[in-house]
Amino acid sequence: MKTSSELRTLLRSIDHKSYPAYKSLAGIYQFPKFSLSIDHVQGDPFASPSSLHVEISHKGAAFPAFCYEKDCSRIALQDFLTRQFASQFEEYNFKAKGSGKSGLLSISHCGQEVLDRSACQITDTKITARFHAGFPAFGRTINAGELEKILFDFLPACVENSFFYAKLDKKKVEAAVFLSEDQEALRKILKEENLTAFVANGSILPRKSGVSDLPMKDSVPFCSPASMERTFTLPHKGTISGMAIPRGITLIVGGGYHGKSTLLEALQTGVYNHIAGDGREYVITDDTAVKLRAEDGRSIRGVNISLFINDLPNKKDTSSFSTPDASGSTSQAAGVMEHMEAGTRLFLIDEDTSATNFMLRDDFMQQVISREKEPITPFLERARDLYEKEGISTILVAGSSGAFFYIADKILQMDCYCPVDITEHVKTLCKEHKAPRIQAPGFQTPDFQRTLPAYNRGKNRSGRDYRGNRSGGGNRHEHMKVKTLGRDSFSLDRETIDLRYVEQLVDSEQTAALAYMLRYALEQVIDGKRTVRQTAQILCDTLEKKGWDPFCSSYIPCGLAVPRKQELFACLNRFRG
Repeated sequence: MKTSSELRTLLRSIDHKSYPAYKSLAGIYQFPKFSLSIDHVQGDPFASPSSLHVEISHKGAAFPAFCYEKDCSRIALQDFLTRQFASQFEEYNFKAKGSGKSGLLSISHCGQEVLDRSACQITDTKITARFHAGFPAFGRTINAGELEKILFDFLPACVENSFFYAKLDKKKVEAAVFLSEDQEALRKILKEENLTAFVANGSILPRKSGVSDLPMKDSVPFCSPASMERTFTLPHKGTISGMAIPRGITLIVGGGYHGKSTLLEALQTGVYNHIAGDGREYVITDDTAVKLRAEDGRSIRGVNISLFINDLPNKKDTSSFSTPDASGSTSQAAGVMEHMEAGTRLFLIDEDTSATNFMLRDDFMQQVISREKEPITPFLERARDLYEKEGISTILVAGSSGAFFYIADKILQMDCYCPVDITEHVKTLCKEHKAPRIQAPGFQTPDFQRTLPAYNRGKNRSGRDYRGNRSGGGNRHEHMKVKTLGRDSFSLDRETIDLRYVEQLVDSEQTAALAYMLRYALEQVIDGKRTVRQTAQILCDTLEKKGWDPFCSSYIPCGLAVPRKQELFACLNRFRG
């Protein structure tokens, strides 16, 4: 390891040279209170900024052990420190002048959820913070004086004000850690009390706008119906009361614009912890919950959808069904089976984003189109079996059909954004009306032994691969090119993976992580013999035990966030390659 003085000398020696000379700075340098690693130097002032990271020992940072001894505490502290570092960067961003991205200082932009990110990681011995910096230039000539300001003036001040406990507001640090521990305690209570979700009284569920995840001002605070209200004791907050949703089938009904979908959206993000002030801090959902919806046009490979679709006119086998262009009902049927394979214990469904013919068929339609002519067994006829035989609960938003009343265990009416338990009233009415006919064939759980075929990177007619290189075959070549296209998709070489309807991906950094994990799977794991479950488990175990390093090339970048296993399954299932 070189010293910071050596870095200063080297920096001054390349002043006014051609921009590529900056690459000679790559390496590790010891500063008085931290070490600085220059991992990757941009090739041009207009290119993506350079990647760097700093490491601070626990002895130097001096955070109390309770702040990171539990996983939930550690992730909460990492999140707090990332936000603190980002706020420090705002003060110095572009203060160093030059062309292109000169003077840029950036780190992950954290949303309302608390995620485990590569931007800040805490181990047993140190804190590592990864970030980007735009190395300054005059045109395409090195401006060493401005970079010296960044590395020797701006950066030490930002690091000291972000990663040293003595410099931070101790009450804010403690509050972030304690909130996370309370949220984790509430998740544990859900499992112990046989519940699928909890929504605390006073929660603010509506969001500011369609492009802002901040809480809406002057919105109606959530208040539980008395019949569903439970009170629990948390380790730091103390007692908390709110609506507890039991396992089983829960129906959410009500008029338009009364808050049905808003409640469901809050529940679908309740699989993550949220920061203080979000309004949904104590909206906690079973962490395996999955939002199901129709996805016209998605690809399906080898999925057993026979529980829902059988006897197709073209005699196609639905016990191992594949299509490059699924219909809405077929995609939703495949979604149910894929997430059963992923181990989900709760389905969240909004009829607005579902295929109607997948969800139900009324009596009149059953009389006109006989069972023998309809290959679809609707979800209405399978929901009860999914719970009783597989332990998978359902929370369903419905507003157009009363058929779901007959299978529901709990029925909530959203009335002017307030939930009302109308279960007893509706069950009384159900006795006065004819129940829908249930004609579903026997329920059989698939064996979930789907294997992933070995990936063979395509070649054109000249025998060259996508990059124009000749190759002797096989599926383990040089690293495939990864490009993240926001939260909704990424590309791997020339193959685009569309994740826009995987609604519980909340951050583009999770999408980037999925891209890296899929690349690793194709190069190191998928061999044509391992099942989807085995592949996903290997990827999760590798990330947990070895961190980001196996998935990256020469260095770990800032800009990765750990996805759930459910989203990893969704990614594997949507890869057309």
